[in-house]
Parts: sequence; structure tokens; C-alpha cells
Amino acid sequence: MGRVDGKSLQPGDEAVYGMLTCLAPQWQVPSHVTVLCTTRKGGVSQAPFDSLNLGLHVGDDAQAVQENRRRLRDSFVLPGTPFWLNQTHGTNVVTAGESVDADGSWTQEQDHVLAVLTADCLPVVISNLAGTQIAVVHAGWRGLANGILENALTAFNASDPLHAWLGPAIGSEAFEVGEEVRAAFTERNALHASAFKPRKTEGKFLADLYALARNELQQARTVCVTGGEYCTFQQSSLFHSHRRDGLLSGRMATVAWIGA
Repeated sequence: MGRVDGKSLQPGDEAVYGMLTCLAPQWQVPSHVTVLCTTRKGGVSQAPFDSLNLGLHVGDDAQAVQENRRRLRDSFVLPGTPFWLNQTHGTNVVTAGESVDADGSWTQEQDHVLAVLTADCLPVVISNLAGTQIAVVHAGWRGLANGILENALTAFNASDPLHAWLGPAIGSEAFEVGEEVRAAFTERNALHASAFKPRKTEGKFLADLYALARNELQQARTVCVTGGEYCTFQQSSLFHSHRRDGLLSGRMATVAWIGA
């Protein structure tokens, strides 16, 4: 279980520290690994980005976003500035600090703060059981369908037991997709068919991002997967959602680091 400033983060609960709130995983990873995902609460951004928007690229006032990022660092006592990525919905997973054009990063170093921004896409945090290596991944449907989680797993020693936490994403009752999305997954792996539920409209399906991620993680190797309880689209008081709010949606941050 992660810890922030000496306080345990309760499994699956919304925890309050300083001005902000966060979600944290329930997993069997040592407490020196801290993982948290922000909600939309506790920031200074005005509507429609209210109030904790951490994305500089969505049209929000830049000074408000920088203040929100300061609050993130101060409220959760981050050991350094997060390694923010230029996310492209691709499959590139890099060593922390190596590049900004990627959708995931990993590290074995202490106090390197990994981060991804999401607003319906799935944030995934992976750690080995010893808590000596972590990765944080932005997994939208395109990245998932093209193997970003498989790429992230290759950064870990093949013999290491692994744990993964699925942060908040759009839920299976809200994520409508077309046949092209279903085909992209089922052509990759026939097991993915079970993650799609047909709608009454021909060619439309409800997709389960959480199930797709579990399939990807556990198909590649043995991974203990937790999380996946929230819906960013339906839980509007807690989360930003691009599918719900369009181009005027803010972003949450999922951050992780290895402490001493």
C-alpha cells in the first residue's frame, strides 16, 4: 500500500491530504512505492476545467495549471518534479527523463516521479514485488490495441513477480465504440472478444477497458492485477472525462515513485 507523508493510503478510498484528494491502490507492493491518482477536486481552475486540472494542453489558463501542479507536489510531498510526457496515444515506453514523446515511463531509481495524464483513458502502474522497479502507462484504446502494456512489461526482469494497478478510466457501461475498435483488439487476441458487448445499434459495442488491460497484462506473463472500480464518465464529481466534456475536459494525474 502506498504512503504519503507518513500516512497510509486506504485501499480504494478517496484520501484527503492537504488541499487535494487522491485514489491509491490496494496491492502487495512494499510501502516505499507510492502511487496516487488525483481527482478533479482541490485546484484553482475555473469551469469547465474545475477545479484540479493538471493538463497544460487542454486550453485552461496556464497559471492555474501551474498552481495546480504546485499543489500536487506540495500536498503529497513529491520528492521531485514529475516527469511529464508528451502523450501521443502510441506505444513508446521510455526510461524516466529519457524522452518526452511517449505514453509510459519506467525507473529503478529512487525519487524519480513518473506521471501520466488521463481523462477516460486508463492509467496503469506496474511494480515488481520487491518494489525496486516501477512503470506508469497511459493506456487508451489505441495504445492497448497496439501493445503498449506488453512493451511496458519488457522493461521488467522476466523472472520478477509483477503487480499492476488499474486507475480510474471510462467504465464498461459508458464506452461505446465501433466495429473498427473491436476488430483492432480481436485481431490482436481472440480473447478480447469477451470485453465487447453488442448494442442495439448495429456495429456498436460497449467496450471494457479494464478487461482489455487485464487480458493484455496476463496474456504476456503472470501479473497480479488490482483496481478498475471507477468510471470517469459517470462519476462527474470526482473525475474529468473527455468523452463527457469534449475538448474542454481537464486531466487527472497518476504519479508513482520509489522512496527510500
